[in-house]
Amino acid sequence: MKTRTSPYRLQYLDWLRGLGAVIMLQGHVFDSFLRNDLKNRGPFIFSQFLGGMPPAIFLFLTGATLAFLMDSTERKGLAPRERVITAFRRSGYLFFLAFAFRLQLWITGAPSPFINLIRVDILNCMGFAVAVFSGMAAFRTMERARLCAVLGLAIAFASPLVSQLNWSGVPWLVRSYIVPDFHSFGLFPWGAYLAFGMSAGSAIRVIPPEAIERAMQWAALLGGTLIVACRYFADLPYTVYAKSDYWLNSPAQVLTKQGVTMLMLALAFLWTRYGAKEGWSWVRQFGTTSLLTYWVHIELVYGRAAWLVKGNLTELQTVIAAVVVILLMLAISTIKTYRHQVRATLAAYGWTFGAKPDRIPGD
Repeated sequence: MKTRTSPYRLQYLDWLRGLGAVIMLQGHVFDSFLRNDLKNRGPFIFSQFLGGMPPAIFLFLTGATLAFLMDSTERKGLAPRERVITAFRRSGYLFFLAFAFRLQLWITGAPSPFINLIRVDILNCMGFAVAVFSGMAAFRTMERARLCAVLGLAIAFASPLVSQLNWSGVPWLVRSYIVPDFHSFGLFPWGAYLAFGMSAGSAIRVIPPEAIERAMQWAALLGGTLIVACRYFADLPYTVYAKSDYWLNSPAQVLTKQGVTMLMLALAFLWTRYGAKEGWSWVRQFGTTSLLTYWVHIELVYGRAAWLVKGNLTELQTVIAAVVVILLMLAISTIKTYRHQVRATLAAYGWTFGAKPDRIPGD
């Protein structure tokens, strides 16, 4: 995948991904650096409330790009079986990244419990959900748009029921990939966002370019309706479920986040089309290197390098630290994208890295 934004990338998706990365950075800085006695106050609560959105955004966009892949293989004329295999391979790539990421954290955090190597994090959830939904490649794009929307709703509404099942005889690692849990990203309910993303990505592929703006208006309307309706039903004194936890497995929470994601998607589309100037965008820059941002900042914010400030900062100091971390990650992201230009500029001033030594005649 190309790192730099190109005509083949949808800029509003990069912008939405970048916005999710910025929200993630501030949330993790507040979680790691703020003093514990200040974590019951408004700034921290608001920070973590916003910080609950990035996983939903990233899963949604992973689903959208997976739908693009499925549509591309369909247009190339591949047989359904080959399309499914191609989509399934994407899950292998995500699992490789997930375990490589956990291995790096385990090594740098040594001594660290071995169980941390197989913790089910967001990348594991992406890989597992992609594997589960790879069969959707056998359908045509328009069919997939409808089916994945239904599957997303089914996962959201089944999550409280999955929690109520007796999982005592199932290995804990299997449960972590499936059952709602505060300490892992299970298919229920997190897989719903990937399914909704596949539905949206499929729809984007079949909607004519001139109709995209109208589609985004409908997305904003649907997103706002979901937020209002889910808030209403969440406040009702009765429920159809014998037991449900709003912050763990409630369909109302899942669909509220999905509504917010759709509003943000429409906002990203409008901004990149009418508000943003041509050229480089710092938010979109984050979106083109979101994996690098995620990988590096976890070590930076939660690793040993931050021992001096972890759990020691006031609210104002934490805000400043968040700005510093965001700027640092932006610098790393930009250098990654424009590394050849950076290397050429440094070479012009006599700074060379990894240059081959001049050969001496007779060597």
